[in-house]
Order: sequence, then C-alpha cells, then structure tokens
Amino acid sequence: MKIEPCGSRPSATPPSDYFTGRVRQDPIIEAPAPARLRAVTVTFEPGARTAWHTHPLGQTLVVTAGKGLAQSWGGPIREFRAGDTVWFEPGEKHWHGAAPDTAMTHIALQEALDGKAVAWLEHVSDEQYAGG
Repeated sequence: MKIEPCGSRPSATPPSDYFTGRVRQDPIIEAPAPARLRAVTVTFEPGARTAWHTHPLGQTLVVTAGKGLAQSWGGPIREFRAGDTVWFEPGEKHWHGAAPDTAMTHIALQEALDGKAVAWLEHVSDEQYAGG
C-alpha cells in the first residue's frame, strides 16, 4: 500500500505545446507497471483547451466543476457540465476544454500502452474552437 498525502504532489502548468490558455494540472496517480492507469485533475480557465490529441487505450473525463466543450475530429462541438462523464475511444482524435465564459475542471483517466498514454497533435485554432 502507498498513500500519497494531500499536498505532497505539486500542481503543474502543462506545456504550451499541448494547451491553449491557462490550465493547471494536479496529479492523482501514475500507477507503476504492470498497472497502466494514469489520472490527473485538470482545471481550465474560460476559453482554455487542449490541443488535438489521441489516447492509445481511450480516455475518460469525469467533469467535477463548470462547463466544457469537446470535439472529435470531423464531428460537432459538444457541451458537457459538472457531473457528466465523457468517453473517447482508443485512437479517437479529439480536444476538450472550458467553455468561452466558464471555467471547467475534470479528472482525466487514461491507460498507458508501452509507457505512452497520449499522442499530442496540432493546436485547436480559435476558428475551430468557435465552431467555424
């Protein structure tokens, strides 16, 4: 058994290569092999969002606060709110983040395949974020 005391893992600002706007990440777990689970709480200020990305084994978002937006490549922008759960299929190209006027926090859960849990792609343009 391993207990991670509250406050023992510092918050982080993720690289701007992977996010647009103000974002904070708070680690939950990165389980040691052979387990593959990785989880992090992510807080997005209004208008902040991820870049397009994929996950080799899929991703689950548990929305804990606010209102957010998500889009899969070629699909419509979808809105979600606190209490919702969002699932992205393995390899599904997508982005997610806060609504333009409301912050959003979610717990992101994904598994790593061969040590890799995400493949980062290009930024979501302002036009794409606005639905254009």
